[in-house]
Amino acid sequence: MTDPQAAPSGRRPGRAVLLAAFEGWNDAGGAATAAIEHLQDVWGAVEVARLDPEEYHDFQVNRPQVAVGDDGKRTIEWPTTTVWTATLPTSGRTVVLVRGIEPSMRWRSYCRELLRHADEHDVETVVTLGALLADVPHTRPIPLTATSESVGLQAVLDVEPTTYEGPTGIVGVLQHAAAEHGCASVSLWAAVPHYVGQPPSPKATLAILSRVEDLLSEPVPLGELPEDAVAWQTGVDELASEDPEIAEYVRQLEEAKDTAELPEASGEAIAREFERYLRRRDDGRQG
Repeated sequence: MTDPQAAPSGRRPGRAVLLAAFEGWNDAGGAATAAIEHLQDVWGAVEVARLDPEEYHDFQVNRPQVAVGDDGKRTIEWPTTTVWTATLPTSGRTVVLVRGIEPSMRWRSYCRELLRHADEHDVETVVTLGALLADVPHTRPIPLTATSESVGLQAVLDVEPTTYEGPTGIVGVLQHAAAEHGCASVSLWAAVPHYVGQPPSPKATLAILSRVEDLLSEPVPLGELPEDAVAWQTGVDELASEDPEIAEYVRQLEEAKDTAELPEASGEAIAREFERYLRRRDDGRQG
């Protein structure tokens, strides 16, 4: 395997970052793809490429959608993957945003095509976003796991080494392909409460975006997302209160999490939040 920290011969040095999320198995509650959509909007991203769905999708699994345009004509929207670029307002760094549906076939070719687009923009780091259903309570902060195969990034970004073994999705395959390609890679996973796993999941999306801020040292305008997250939790609270069994189950999850994990208000967590506050304040002054 190629050293993840070594750049392939001929690649120009750069600081561009690629962030990717995919609908399907890797996207519980739609949290990861919602994060990419949010970044496309707040960073004013521009679409630069669209992969041919004929190469990668089984249309009986992911069916095309018929729609009627403003001109009254019927069109067919095909399931595909789009590539967008944006320039970060604070650092001027280029970011490549990838949003798609987990392909049905030719995963290795799919990853090679995405990495070709990454090369065109001098991407040196690939960050994949995912979300999974887990036994966690909706009343606590969303657990977020950050891992990397890149030893250098593990120290610099305070992320864990990749230790997972078992079935994987396109997120895991792209991570591995990026490392072999010579890119540093990071994988972010949010844990979505399984009893409210249907989209949207704004609290999990907010957690992902907060970690993206940390990784990029770039403030992310959040808009109405914090209010949406509060409304989501309030709505789940109301549903749980109407069912004693669910309420008791949530209480058990709360006790298990509070017992097993360190408090969120640790010194490191407070320091990260303060740094995030300073970045947002400085960004607001520049605006």
